Amino acid sequence: MLDAHRRFGNEIHFFTPSLKHYETSEVATPATPRFVPVSVTGSACSLHCDHCGAKILESMWPVSSPGGLLELGGRLASRGVSGILLTGGSDPSGVVPLRPYEDAIRELKARYGFTVIVHTGLVDRGEVAALARAGVDAAMMDVLGADDTIKAVYHLDAGVADFEKALRLLTEAGIPTAPHVVVGIHYGKIVGEFEALEMISRFPISSLVVVVLSPLLGTKMERVAPLTGPEVSGVFRSARTAFPNVPVLLGCARPEGREKYGIDRAALEAGFDGIAFPAEGIVSLAREMGLRPVFSLDCCALAFRHLA
Repeated sequence: MLDAHRRFGNEIHFFTPSLKHYETSEVATPATPRFVPVSVTGSACSLHCDHCGAKILESMWPVSSPGGLLELGGRLASRGVSGILLTGGSDPSGVVPLRPYEDAIRELKARYGFTVIVHTGLVDRGEVAALARAGVDAAMMDVLGADDTIKAVYHLDAGVADFEKALRLLTEAGIPTAPHVVVGIHYGKIVGEFEALEMISRFPISSLVVVVLSPLLGTKMERVAPLTGPEVSGVFRSARTAFPNVPVLLGCARPEGREKYGIDRAALEAGFDGIAFPAEGIVSLAREMGLRPVFSLDCCALAFRHLA
């Protein structure tokens, strides 16, 4: 058993939340989705960040009003869905317009018992208060540690201090917060990731999710060479060291193909507590390392519910 795992025992959690179809010989998403992504802006986004170009939104269930979200929630509940990831494209200032959905979120939870996780952009005090009143189960947000990346990749007239303020508002409101650090977000280069980890470590977060740039077709980064396990391992080890008492997870986004196994292995070797959509062979490798696999249909950001 790795020393890094001793805070939470020798369990390693594998998450397959049916945000997408996924199957290996070791684990698969259920035939009937239990947890689905919903965008409040459809496929629209004002920023068109260089790494995404709004492509990620295209695979989500679209809604355009609180009433539309409630109607969709009823249809999803009738199909056995028990939770949603609610997000959307950003406006020019980096805000995902979730505030108008406060009452609809509360109603979804009361009527159907939904788990509701939000992925925000930059937030202000009013939006955070609305999310807290709605009773969201967790809030996720990308946290960037370099002003150059914020401007060049996210096209935002903002700085690291703005991301720090958003993180402070979420945690001070008592919302379980799962910040995301995107390794290689600056066109495949490590720029600001260590600074982002240091900033996040000042706040009482519920879990930390580390993801790796996955170059997407049709975006300005489609030709960026995918990062490998050895290239990300330093950030992974720093993440584990900086958060000894917080679940540290490898999230959904990372390169596919041969790089994926190496990245997942680096996460295991760094002592991560969980991996979303593990590569073929990673469950077996975990067992060889003396870890006991635990499988969950939750989003990995909810790891704090399983690890305490």
